[in-house]
Amino acid sequence: MAIQSDMDLPLLLYEPKQPLDYESKRAYNLKVEATNVRSEPGSGGPFKDTATVKITVEDSDEPPVFSKPIYQLEVNENAPINTIIGTVTARDPDSTGSQVRYFIDRHTDLERQFNINVDDGKITLAKLLDRETDMWHNITVTATEVRNHSQISRAIVAIRVMDINDNAPEFATEYEAFLCENGKPGQVIQTVSAVDKDDPIQGHYFNYRLVPEMLNNPNFTIKNNQDNSISVLAKHDTFRRQKQEMYFLPIIVTDNGHPPMSSTNTLTIRVCGCSKDGIVQSCNVEAYVLPIGLSMGALIAILACIVLLLVIVVLFVTLRRHKNEPLIIKDDEDVRENIIRYDDEGGGEEDTEAFDIATLQNPDGINGYLPRKDIKPDLQFMPRAGQHSGPNGVDVDEFINVRLHEADNDPTAPPYDSIQIYGYEGRGSIAGSLSSLETTSSDSDQNYDYLREWGPRFRRLGELYSVGESDRET
Repeated sequence: MAIQSDMDLPLLLYEPKQPLDYESKRAYNLKVEATNVRSEPGSGGPFKDTATVKITVEDSDEPPVFSKPIYQLEVNENAPINTIIGTVTARDPDSTGSQVRYFIDRHTDLERQFNINVDDGKITLAKLLDRETDMWHNITVTATEVRNHSQISRAIVAIRVMDINDNAPEFATEYEAFLCENGKPGQVIQTVSAVDKDDPIQGHYFNYRLVPEMLNNPNFTIKNNQDNSISVLAKHDTFRRQKQEMYFLPIIVTDNGHPPMSSTNTLTIRVCGCSKDGIVQSCNVEAYVLPIGLSMGALIAILACIVLLLVIVVLFVTLRRHKNEPLIIKDDEDVRENIIRYDDEGGGEEDTEAFDIATLQNPDGINGYLPRKDIKPDLQFMPRAGQHSGPNGVDVDEFINVRLHEADNDPTAPPYDSIQIYGYEGRGSIAGSLSSLETTSSDSDQNYDYLREWGPRFRRLGELYSVGESDRET
């Protein structure tokens, strides 16, 4: 704010040094003194004056305020659903004191594992929690004024999942121990340790023991190393691969939780052949049946070479077979690009080489065979010019139909009209020849009475000729 003089010149500019709070103090009274900087000699100056300035703080709508910026809550991992985890509180700092509603920002709780009461801010469990999956859950809670939903404030709620003993200990890894045939009694075969997903406050302590049916095991025993691990020891030196190649030793591991949890884990012990220094060389019984000096790795290499040679031979035979086969080039392009045009046509029925015309000739006059006499017409036919392919190719069906129509209507194209003389009537008929080609008698000299004697097949023919003779006589 500024204080103005009578000459409307700014004399003072006031700025607050800290935020003002209407709810804390609503008014301020300031005493302001104004002094002339210059004064004339003998005027009795400099002159000054004081004034009281009253500043009134106006109220503004502010968002709710949480009692804590960060809340830290704890819940056991075996807590049932709807368990109350904790409560968050917020208030409206305005004088009106609007009611506040609470919500969980679901972007921070995608799996919806928690719920909150909108009126009192109590956070409850919506799903079962597993500490071994997530130890901490950080969610954001919002507080909103009922009268003005735009006034929102946020607070972070960190929820720690407390551990309970709900996981049994187990081997740290899948152990596979190797035992030398020439080993000594009491030698350490394998050192075994365990892990537990739980995290007790007092730390882990594991107890190892053999299963009850293995307490009197004649082959192996265990020794506690006092550091949450044990050593597996051999009791004798008479282990042989031919007798037994593999042993299984079940061991029970128990933790110190409340209540304690335990699990049974099996240790696999394989009997191997070792050098004098105790270095494992072979653990398979099959090594005894192999030839002297031939190891399993060498046998695998030999088998791999044989398989490779067989593959090479098969490929060679396949290539030779394909080489002898004729090459067939298949063109998968558009059929319109592979059309070959021919302007000539076949001879059609003019070609008489397809059948034997001698069967229609007189066998008695083969030497006097008369060739066929074709008569070629004098009319000249102008062939139609072939169609040219358009931009999109030729319509094959239309092309064939046009050529077929032209060939059918072309009088100059073969086959021509032909005269064929057949002078052979046939042989073997009981009636003899009915032809008058080789007789010199005329129709008037013929007597057809014998037709009646030929039977019912020629009866009608005899009646016709008999009628003709009677008519001639009359």
